[in-house]
Amino acid sequence: MTSKRRASLSGPETVSKKSAAQKIVGVAGEVHSDIVKKNRKPSMRFPIRSLANVKYDLKRGHFEILNKTSTRTLSYNTVKTFAQSMRLLATTKNDLLDKDDIAGKREVYYNSKSWGECRFNEQPESDALLDDMEAMLAINREQLGYIPEERGGEVCGPLVVVDMDPATGKDIKIDCTKLGTGAWSIPSRVEHLRFQSKAKFILVIETASLFQRLVHHRYYDKANCILVSMSGVPTRACRRFIRRVADDQKIPVVAFTDGDPYGYCNIYRTLKVGSGQAAHINRYFCVPQAHYLGVTPWDIKDYKLEDATHPLEDVDIKRAKDALKNDPFIRHHKEWQAALELMLKLGVRVEQQAFAKHGLNFVLEKYLPEKLKKGKFLP
Repeated sequence: MTSKRRASLSGPETVSKKSAAQKIVGVAGEVHSDIVKKNRKPSMRFPIRSLANVKYDLKRGHFEILNKTSTRTLSYNTVKTFAQSMRLLATTKNDLLDKDDIAGKREVYYNSKSWGECRFNEQPESDALLDDMEAMLAINREQLGYIPEERGGEVCGPLVVVDMDPATGKDIKIDCTKLGTGAWSIPSRVEHLRFQSKAKFILVIETASLFQRLVHHRYYDKANCILVSMSGVPTRACRRFIRRVADDQKIPVVAFTDGDPYGYCNIYRTLKVGSGQAAHINRYFCVPQAHYLGVTPWDIKDYKLEDATHPLEDVDIKRAKDALKNDPFIRHHKEWQAALELMLKLGVRVEQQAFAKHGLNFVLEKYLPEKLKKGKFLP
């Protein structure tokens, strides 16, 4: 197994709080100029965040956002959204950047209850506006002071994470092989972490139950690998953590998910190249060096799992067909097109736990060693 480091993608540019605050002041200044100096309706431009506005470049290794934008102009119909945008920008500068504070998405929603008539009615409204602001400013929201509320994932294996005591500034070393029967939880912000490891690769796993089995049997000792649990679609922190470790230690990444359209086109695709909704920050929050180990449609025959599958549901069929037609990543790789087409032909999906048909530990004693030895992964 080999890994090619992409130095140009190693990390996001460091943006100081002062620079971020100045960028917000610049946006506000343009709005003020439109009203006072140019005597016209003020407007703000936002990149369109969707698969229709991205391209996949194999050399860069991630979805890149194109130049389509939407314009939010102050009018009778947009006055509330426009006011919310301005209030969110002001809150970001005055309450977070200037005061060196942090906030979660839920706190942003409730904070708006003091905004009078321009408060948010539901959290999805504030979440969408926060994403718009991040894209418009071209600054990761973590650097603006916003912290994710979802879990970052879990880690176990031959990795020492060097964190920092926030009170003293001294290093804290966490040995991920010495956590008893548990694992280390990835924090919401990972840019400050440093790493020490002699692992050969990182094995990224979809389901928590299979991750726990591998941890319980210390599979990381046998394979000399770092185990990371995604628990579904990996969070930004989880993806960023995997990317940072892979870049820093110059080791490859292999992913192990369920054999279904969701595992392929949502979980794995998001891990490797990002998503349309987050196209403006994919270059930081993706793992282009990742490859797909399994479960594949070919595994059904190779490992005699025909009686351990489940019929594809309508939502699975729709997701697979949509990916074949519209997903730039799938359309670029014939190997993934063949996998989805075979899945549709067979009409079934297969879970990671299906290998338990041959014994509870078949997956770690036979399947993973054989797949890793062959080294033939999907892109």
